[in-house]
Amino acid sequence: MNTLKELDHELFLFLNNLGTETWDPFWLFLTNKWSSIPLYAFLLFLIYKKFGLKGTLYTLVAVALLITATDQLANVFKHGFERLRPCRQEGVMEQARFIAVRCGSYGYFSAHAASSMALAVFVGLILKSKYKWVFPVLLVWALLVGYSRIYVGVHYPGDVLTGIIIGALIALLVYALHRFGFAKLFKETY
Repeated sequence: MNTLKELDHELFLFLNNLGTETWDPFWLFLTNKWSSIPLYAFLLFLIYKKFGLKGTLYTLVAVALLITATDQLANVFKHGFERLRPCRQEGVMEQARFIAVRCGSYGYFSAHAASSMALAVFVGLILKSKYKWVFPVLLVWALLVGYSRIYVGVHYPGDVLTGIIIGALIALLVYALHRFGFAKLFKETY
């Protein structure tokens, strides 16, 4: 376990120190949760075009469940494992580039990575029959958001990878529930 932890620290320092002041504004923008609002609005528009008002409202309930599940599960893990973030870890923070606005205490696992990947997988799956390009674009966006957490100095790669995996698994579960409920409520499949 210590070897894995050490590898995570080394990979973090390598990836984090690839950063430059030139790229800092881009990654700070990308990691900010408010910067994705235009993307969310566009996705909402596409969902409305595909499902109409009732289907969109139903989908918004599923998205709320998805985000709540990833966020709360991340909190359970963070307080259960109490793994310090790299910006709080002695022996790591002195060698890292910390450019985030703030640094919380615990970081295992990344809620940003989990919720971004969950949204990407869920929305990508529900829209893929009508908009094939949405799924790969959202996956790239989610991966970039995950990497941004390493770049700004607040998460180890293991935190991000775990978040990505858990987010994708929760998305698959909510997607299955959404499809089942959609068929029951609206008597149609998508």
